[in-house]
Amino acid sequence: MTERPKFTEQDAERASEQWGCNCGPAALAAILNITLEEVRPLMLSFEGRGYTNPTLMFEALGRSGRSWSRATCCPLRWPQFGLARIQWEGPWTQPGVPIKARYRKTHWVGASTAKDRGTGVFDINCMHVGGWIPLSAWEEHIVPWILREAVPRANGRWHLTHVIEVTQ
Repeated sequence: MTERPKFTEQDAERASEQWGCNCGPAALAAILNITLEEVRPLMLSFEGRGYTNPTLMFEALGRSGRSWSRATCCPLRWPQFGLARIQWEGPWTQPGVPIKARYRKTHWVGASTAKDRGTGVFDINCMHVGGWIPLSAWEEHIVPWILREAVPRANGRWHLTHVIEVTQ
């Protein structure tokens, strides 16, 4: 895991109320080690749509000036340091369902892997404990909570759709 983000739970709640900040901008801010107000101008079309698709994330990373690369090998693995887009699975991931239906059931997180500590996940839903938690705790506790509270009809499965390595 990495250092605490430069924003608090109260900052995240305020940004959510003021401009709709959610998982995408928060994960990007945590990985870039900037505040939510500093990430806001990087996310040009976010406020008009309220979500972060992969194109918007790539554009925001480009505006940040940081070096980054998108993982293209399959199966996708957690980044050493960067961002991961989660696809919650359910009826919307069945063959023939339009891709836009899938996009509505996704979630951005940050990730950091250290040899001595394993992989940590930054999730906006974990701000009460500083944002970063071990991957195992995220999978065991946070994923079921998100699915129960925010993703009706999910089948309990998920997979990585996009993995972005960011230079520290």
